Amino acid sequence: MNLAPVDWAIILVVMGVLVAGALISRIHMRSVADFLAAGRSAGRYLLAVSQGIAMLGAISIIAYLEQNYVAGFPLTWWGLTMALVVLTVTASGWIIYRFRQTRCLTLAEFFERRYSRRFRMFAGTVAFAAGIVNFGIFPAVGARFFINFIGLPASTSWLGLRVSTFPVVMLVLLSLALFFVFSGGQIAVLITDFIQGIFVNVVFIVIAVFLVVMVRFDRIGQALATAPANASLINPFQTGEVQHFNLWFFLIGVLIYVYGAMSWQGTQAYNTSATSAHEAKMGLVLSNWRIMPQAIFLLVVPVVAYTVLHHAAFADQALRVQGLLDQEPSAVIQNQLRVPAVLVAVLPTGLTGAFAAVMLAAFISTHDTYLHSWGSILVQDVIMPFRATPFSPAQHLRALRWAIVGVAAFIFVFSLLFQQSQYIFLFFAITGAVFFGGAGAVLIGGLYWRRGTTAAAWSAMVTGSGIALGGIIVHQLEPGFFIDGQMFSGIAIAGAVLVYVIVSLLGREPPFELDRLLHRGAFALPDETHVVDPAPPRFMQAVGMGREFTRGDRVIYVVSFAWIGAWVLVFLLGTIINLRGDVSDGAWMAFWRVYVYIQLAVSAGVVLWLAAGGIVDVRSMLRRLREGRRDHTDDGFVADRSGNVP
Repeated sequence: MNLAPVDWAIILVVMGVLVAGALISRIHMRSVADFLAAGRSAGRYLLAVSQGIAMLGAISIIAYLEQNYVAGFPLTWWGLTMALVVLTVTASGWIIYRFRQTRCLTLAEFFERRYSRRFRMFAGTVAFAAGIVNFGIFPAVGARFFINFIGLPASTSWLGLRVSTFPVVMLVLLSLALFFVFSGGQIAVLITDFIQGIFVNVVFIVIAVFLVVMVRFDRIGQALATAPANASLINPFQTGEVQHFNLWFFLIGVLIYVYGAMSWQGTQAYNTSATSAHEAKMGLVLSNWRIMPQAIFLLVVPVVAYTVLHHAAFADQALRVQGLLDQEPSAVIQNQLRVPAVLVAVLPTGLTGAFAAVMLAAFISTHDTYLHSWGSILVQDVIMPFRATPFSPAQHLRALRWAIVGVAAFIFVFSLLFQQSQYIFLFFAITGAVFFGGAGAVLIGGLYWRRGTTAAAWSAMVTGSGIALGGIIVHQLEPGFFIDGQMFSGIAIAGAVLVYVIVSLLGREPPFELDRLLHRGAFALPDETHVVDPAPPRFMQAVGMGREFTRGDRVIYVVSFAWIGAWVLVFLLGTIINLRGDVSDGAWMAFWRVYVYIQLAVSAGVVLWLAAGGIVDVRSMLRRLREGRRDHTDDGFVADRSGNVP
């Protein structure tokens, strides 16, 4: 399709605002800690919104659209219980609170302080290698989307030569992402990702409302009812034949979420950017609200797309979509482009440009974050541990920027050459497990168990990485292998945990002094903990409300638990009703109609709430950076090779 002038105007305005945000950040970036962690000056709202869009990204949007086109409404039903798991994990401060207490700038730096320098080098290398392979398909998926959504030709003539459009589009998109991360490191990433996060959520709500009104729920129900028997897109209790994205996919996803919290390092700088451990924890609690506009958009759009392609009322649009898909011979790529192609066919002028701007913003947000993360890990955890002395600040910043350029060059080449053979999320699961399959056990054991040993850390990493790497090789040799990427991830996790526990119990290392590493008790640092209530009631402590909680913090917690708890009760009631007898598709569609309307209404209020809080946080961060003093030894270099904090 050809975008109208108003569509291009929307894209240009969004890009102009993002460039302005990046330029503002440049004058505040004055140290290595600023580049790596925004000087540890980010507040909860800024973290919640920025990290949300950084973790989403253009490729994740396409992956969720691909997943929910196959799964329909049922996966959302099982996700109602996942919401309780997520809230419990975030409310407890699981992993993030203790990690922020260490003041480490990367996960592998923590591994050196907790285990050994050699293990840091090994873990950093595995994290970097797994990360850039996982990252390697991002540019390709994003470029294919823009080529098909905008309707660019497959090739063009330049200086008398025929040049493929695909690498040119990738190069342009990667150059934009590089500009933002070069401008001010993590400061620029935080500010521009926040702007993108608010814009994306607003557009998500508007498009979801438009599609529901245009297509109508009665037609959605009629179209979804045509799905094969026992592969329902409406009734979650009739999905036994759904391939890949079924109950097992969901259950393993829950395990991965709890076990792999903070293990995956694609957005690692966000783990270290909070002003305190408490703010990091509150940012994660707010993420339970931040995800709502994204979740409802990523549910509504695929079911609407299925309706357009399967309902007689949209036969003309379906033919147009099929014509676009027929231009791509690969079935895997067709799956990725199917839902975006429907949006091409049904969105009006204005919304088309807004969605294109959303995808561009999402592409940039994930790529600048991931470029920053993997480039930082290369320098901090692969190169720097070999040095006997630290870099000078200028050398360090130069090395970080060159590393980021190197990562961009690698993923450009990888995207040109790699042939994807499975769904995006399954590729993510198995490549991610190469690191987090073992790293989860090592991180959890290192933060919470004094008996965890260095030998156990080595054994768990080798076990988890080996199983996941074997899965990648198997899928390249046999694309239809019966164990998919999600299942390989679960096997890698189970193996790593078992090995870590057994080797630790058999080892003879003395218990580790966790208080020193976590800056607790006699080792506490000033200004890191603001005590509001020295002795909160036990019932508050039981749900994660500790000494640092203000009255406003408690309100956020109570409302969060009440909201999630209400949906869990809905889940339990619905499950009981379905176990007692069959429930018709008509009854289920009535439920889904109410669910979608409630989620859209609440999401609109959530966007306003988070935007207001985020603006305050941005101003506070810039003030701290402008007025704060810099410690140029705060660069992740561990001078005391015993593993303890100097």
